[in-house]
Order: sequence, then structure tokens, then C-alpha cells
Amino acid sequence: MSSMIGNKLKVSIFGESHGEAIGVVIDGLPSGYEIDLDYINQQMNRRLPGRSSLSTKRKEEDEYKILSGLFEGKTTGTPLSAIINNMDKNSEDYSDRFKLRPGHGDYTGYIKYSSYNDYRGGGHFSGRITAPLLFAGSIAMQLLESKGIFIGSRIKSIYNIYDDNMEGIDADIIKNLRKMSFPVISSEKGALMKTGITEQKEKKDSLGGIVETFIINIPAGYGEPFFDSVESKISHIIFSIPAVKGIEFGAGFKIASLTGKEANDEFMVENNKIITVTNNNGGILGGITNGMPIVFNTAIKPTPSIALPQNTVDISSMKNTIINIKGRHDPCIVPRVIPVIEGACALAILDLIMERDGEKWC
Repeated sequence: MSSMIGNKLKVSIFGESHGEAIGVVIDGLPSGYEIDLDYINQQMNRRLPGRSSLSTKRKEEDEYKILSGLFEGKTTGTPLSAIINNMDKNSEDYSDRFKLRPGHGDYTGYIKYSSYNDYRGGGHFSGRITAPLLFAGSIAMQLLESKGIFIGSRIKSIYNIYDDNMEGIDADIIKNLRKMSFPVISSEKGALMKTGITEQKEKKDSLGGIVETFIINIPAGYGEPFFDSVESKISHIIFSIPAVKGIEFGAGFKIASLTGKEANDEFMVENNKIITVTNNNGGILGGITNGMPIVFNTAIKPTPSIALPQNTVDISSMKNTIINIKGRHDPCIVPRVIPVIEGACALAILDLIMERDGEKWC
């Protein structure tokens, strides 16, 4: 099924942007694990809409209701399900249902579902559906952190403005990045990025960017060669996030311009532990973790919902026309997608670990 992912840890999301509610079912969580709801709330608040001039004006509190799988604060081992009611909907902004919005899933959804798809706000294709995905990911992050595995991200670039290079990464740096509404290393570069977003917003346009993500303290030996490699598992769920158009691990595409000597991560022993001198392969060799930080970049496209006139087609009449998109939209998706990337990544990593070690690992 297109809305279900995972092997040992299965996650299914449901709902539409302007439906009554959105939600998630998580199957495979170990029993007896205490869930910190405050931790979930903190992660959910990081992607909340309507909290900044750089985000959509749609205001959703994203208050979730856990329906099953949690008793007296601990997981029962049976499927954990939760819903989030959609409160702030302006469906009239989508009355021109037959005018296909460029950059959206309107056309493909219309064809795949024989015109029966819920088109309001993008329906099931909407970034709104990442809220329950983040809820599930926040639980996975707690289980990973209980074993010392941390996931964090920063904005590497917005449009053609790049943040300074990272000199190192640890749990404290990750925690500090999470506290920032616009996580960058250089406040000066961050200010330039924000200015760029604001300028395009005033022009009724939008910007995209790159998110750099780190997974630290994951031991060597997790993952499989070929089809269930660490790269494959992470990429699968990350590409499930709307607006993601690319992913690269370690040096990524730049590794193609290096020699073998330059690209290879040479081994050494430090404090009785095998590490690599460099990390061009992003913590993964042969599809399996090598004990170094997993590092990957995610490319986020500019928000397709822009208020500028665009050429399109009225699919009901099969005639060319002009569309002026209405609604409330982020001028840049990047800041709000960061916790979603982290949560989605946590689900993939936890699933990998449980595949090898079983639920007793938790």
C-alpha cells in the first residue's frame, strides 16, 4: 500500500488536508516503553504552521489524540494509533478544481484515482499529512535516544545562499539545533536566507533549499547489501515527504569528481575503536553502517503554490488557461520540513535495528 511503510516497524498514515482529521497507525512498537508526551509536543511544535512570517498563515494546533496502543503511559505492544483534527480549513480557495496547479499532484492524482481524489488543499498529497508522520517519528526518536542515537539537522542552503561548513557534530550540537526555529551555523548567513525568503514572498514567489541531516552514535553493522541498504531505507521514507526532490549521502555527487585515493575513507584505531579519517561515504559502506555519523543532504523544491499567474490546463474542457492559485502557503517549506525529515529518518533507522536485533533491543 502506498500509505504504509516498514518491515518490523510498520507505519500507516491516513487523511486529507481538508478532511475531518489526519492520523497514523504504528504497528510493531515494543511493549512496556514509556512515551514522553512532552517530547512529542516539542517535535510537533517545530513544524506547526502559522507561527512565523516565513510560514503559511494557516493555524493548526496539531493536538493529537491517542486512540490505542498506550496504557498508563506505556506502550502495550499492540498498534498505537492517533488522530489530529483539521481545524483551520478554507476549502473555497480550491473551487477551481479542474484547473491543474503546476508543481502539484493535482493532475497525477486525478488520473490515478479516476477524478475521485480529494483535491482540497492537495488532499492526501498535502504536506499536512506530514504531521502524523512526525508524531510517529517522535516516538521512534525517543527509542533511539534511549540508546544514545541522536538525529539532527540544519539548513545547509536556501536558494543560492549557503550556511558555513560544520566542523563537528555531537548530541549537544543536535539539541541546540532543535531549539532554533531557523537552524543554521552562521547567524549572518541565516539572516540573508530569511531576507531572500521574505523578498520572494513579497513577489508572490517561493524558494527551496537543502537540509543536512546527521545520525550519530549508531553502531556498525546495521543494514543490508543491495535492496535494503541503509541508503535505500532512508531514501524510501524521505522521498515520501512532499517537496523532496533529491537526496545524497556523504560527499554525494561530488564524490564523482574525486579520485579513488581522495574518496576512500581510510581506517584508523582511536580509543580502541575503528573509525575512518574522513567520512565521504556518509557513515555507510556496502549498504551497512560503519559506525561513523550517517550524513545526508535532502533537496527541497520551492513551494509550488505561488500567487503569480501560471499557464495550465482546465482538465474538464481540455483547454489551455491561466491559474491564479489561492490559499495560504509557505514561501519556503525548508524550515518546517526539518523535524519531519528527522522523524521519518528515525522510523527507518529503528526499523533497520529491529530487523537485526528484534524488539528486545528497545
